[in-house]
Amino acid sequence: MRKIILLAASALLVSGSFAQTINRTHPPKPGPAPEIKLDNPAVFQLKNGIKVLVVENHKVPSISASYFVYTGPIKEGEKAGVMNLMGGMLNEGTQTMSKAAFDQAAEQDGTSINLNSSGGYISALNRYFEKGLSLLADGLQNPAMQQAAFDKLKSQSLSGLKIAEKSINTIAQNVTGALAYGKTSPLGEFETSASIKSIQLADVKSYYNKYITPSSGYLTIVGDIQPKEAQKLAEKYFANWKGASVTVAKVLPVDNPAKTEIDLVDVPTAVQSVINVTNVISLPLDSKDYFAALIANQILGGGADAYLFKDLREKHGYTYGAYSSIAGGIHQTRFNASASVRNAVTDSSVLLLLDNIQKLRSEKVSEDLLKDTKAVFNGNFALGTENPSRIAGFARNIMIYNLPEDYYRNYLQKINAVTAADVQRVAGKYFNHDNTRIVIAGKADSILPGLKKLGFPVKLYDNDANPVLVSDINQGPTASAETIINHYLSAIGGKEHLAKIKSIAGTGNMKIQTMEIPFITKKMAPNLELMEMSMNGKVVSKSVFDGKAGYQEQMGQKKAFEPGSDEIKKYGDMKGVFEQAFYQDGSYKLATGKTTKINGSDAYQLSVTGASGNKSVEYYDVKSGLLVQSESTVTSNGQTMTMRSAYSDYKKVGDVLLPYNQTLTVSSAAGEQVLEMVYTDFKLNEGVSAEDFK
Repeated sequence: MRKIILLAASALLVSGSFAQTINRTHPPKPGPAPEIKLDNPAVFQLKNGIKVLVVENHKVPSISASYFVYTGPIKEGEKAGVMNLMGGMLNEGTQTMSKAAFDQAAEQDGTSINLNSSGGYISALNRYFEKGLSLLADGLQNPAMQQAAFDKLKSQSLSGLKIAEKSINTIAQNVTGALAYGKTSPLGEFETSASIKSIQLADVKSYYNKYITPSSGYLTIVGDIQPKEAQKLAEKYFANWKGASVTVAKVLPVDNPAKTEIDLVDVPTAVQSVINVTNVISLPLDSKDYFAALIANQILGGGADAYLFKDLREKHGYTYGAYSSIAGGIHQTRFNASASVRNAVTDSSVLLLLDNIQKLRSEKVSEDLLKDTKAVFNGNFALGTENPSRIAGFARNIMIYNLPEDYYRNYLQKINAVTAADVQRVAGKYFNHDNTRIVIAGKADSILPGLKKLGFPVKLYDNDANPVLVSDINQGPTASAETIINHYLSAIGGKEHLAKIKSIAGTGNMKIQTMEIPFITKKMAPNLELMEMSMNGKVVSKSVFDGKAGYQEQMGQKKAFEPGSDEIKKYGDMKGVFEQAFYQDGSYKLATGKTTKINGSDAYQLSVTGASGNKSVEYYDVKSGLLVQSESTVTSNGQTMTMRSAYSDYKKVGDVLLPYNQTLTVSSAAGEQVLEMVYTDFKLNEGVSAEDFK
């Protein structure tokens, strides 16, 4: 079954789904800083405390409104994810309108509307604005909160997490935040399948009542409207709303490590490492260092002209991109420098990240570089001020963060006042080198020896940011290849039953981000395969191998497999519908690896090399014997990609077990893509003929 999902990836790659074009040209040098004039919005307050901001813009006959409740960081604890679920529930209809009726009421006028855990937003033509504002008010104040809708959203959330929790980028992001701030901090917690499963509708209602209220609420209205009319509408739809008072919680500050350390998360099947060099900072928006820190970050890792990109990407070719980020705020935030690199250069990349941070700390930047960086800020800021919503956002920030009224009018003056000495000073203050945290998600047994040579203490963590022991990732093989394969064949039905199956036909849906694409797959012994995807009843992608040759077809464009290609090799190794049934016939080379953790359970690692030299690594659950993951590397259209397939939800079909869920993660220089194939039906020894593979 594992070859089928590779067909899906190859088919999509041919269509360009993973292709990214890199623009290596440099834009012209920006001119002098533009003069910025910002008008203050009209501001008034409703009797229930809602602050209303109105920005007139009569250039286009449309109006938008957003409602925002400032809550600060919210601690969700064992219910992590409840705020997101609550926000989703606000889009599931009101007490007087079903979701379908609510959506139709907006769509029939071309009104855009969305509600979320912080409030909501609408945009409409001016003649439909009042109706749109009434829908926004109804959705916020009177959500339906029905059990059926909750069950649907919870199921969707769990399905999404099932994919995300296998993503090395998600793992790195979760663990980095948890280690930086602490797992119990609202800044460091993250949702998991366990936390989502624990959430009930009563929890969602409780969080709604606590946080979606007039307290700390800001209603911003922007567009073709007079302030008096905006005030009238705000009073009509929001003034009588009552709710709990929101108290912004204080988050206790945390410390950075006393000395630089490496925090490693073992992702056994990873072919690349995600590196985050990070430290917590305290940087209020009105700090005298804030603008210098923005410039320093731009120089270090703000784009293709920055230190990190030029060194790790252009000079060494270690990564597709290397960047840094910094943020200001009332609570602690983080400085972060990151890159995704090949396993073989993980240790070298760590040193380069640190070297470039140290370079900015110890050396003054050139005046030309400083001037060019300021020019980028000047242009971007000026462009942003052409958006009236941005102006309203500025005014809201001034209120929330108690900033000076002229904060944004003087923004560029403060940017342009930054000196080279300022850049070096704030880099030394906020970009840590000797007391920073280097969080790495990657294949521990490949990268750990090199990391240990760097001289930093190395600590190991699991995907949930819990400490683990070295022995947990360095277990020796505890079963022979023969034992592993025989256990698997027995677990899925036994050799006798497997030998009777000459064909398999499957149907289901492939999930790619928010899309669902129907597909069919067919296999016939010894090595005939087909995968076909459709949209709106039309075939959009097809991949076929007839036993000797094959092709991929996208939107009517057919391309034959090239002789000697990876596709031809993998089919040449196949001898039956169930490949493992032939692993011990002498044509395969099998080698056991280290027992590792897959989805929290022990799994045997088995390297498989076919007669063609084609290689893969497979993982079999120690207890059940079932195949839970496989990994292989292929080259298609000049791109080298690693395919990591996860298998789950085994169900009995006739006399055998088949995985109804197959999730594919494709890693390449262009990034990472996740595809989930969910089967709805399998047929054995029926519905397949040789004609299907022509």
